[in-house]
Amino acid sequence: MARIGYARVSSWGQSLQVQLERLADCDRVFSEKESGRTDKREQLQLCLDYVREGDVLIVTKLDRLARSTRDLLNIVNRLEAKKVQFVVLDQQIDTSTATGRLMLSLLGAIAEFENDLRKDRQMQGIAVAKRNGIKFGRKAALTASQIAEMRSLRAEGQKIVDLMARFAVSKASVYRALSS
Repeated sequence: MARIGYARVSSWGQSLQVQLERLADCDRVFSEKESGRTDKREQLQLCLDYVREGDVLIVTKLDRLARSTRDLLNIVNRLEAKKVQFVVLDQQIDTSTATGRLMLSLLGAIAEFENDLRKDRQMQGIAVAKRNGIKFGRKAALTASQIAEMRSLRAEGQKIVDLMARFAVSKASVYRALSS
């Protein structure tokens, strides 16, 4: 029986260190920096493929494994089919017991509800900010006058590579500016 850990954070700016320390007694730990909302969690898929009958999959928190109840239940069903137990350290869930399975379903639904509330609040905040004139996204690499100058230089025969150096922008930015 192997103890297999899975750790995940949502963005590259976050640290896996706390989760990895809590999973230190596992025989193997799969970890990644990827949103829980995406299906492109390569390490999770490798982890689920790796576990064998009798193993225990351990995560520190339920939301590290899945963000929706459906996703969570699909993962748990996959683990059950392989006869793999599932343990969540912080919520003290152990799917080898009926109570653990009930708690898993309840907490999964609550986690999804909380995530939906957070997303709604975020969208409301963005809408208010936009109404107040806040601009989102990256600042333009070139001003309108720089674009006009770049077009003029290109019309005079200036090479793309020279425009890139002169305005300190990428090739894609030069072409984008010239075509806009």
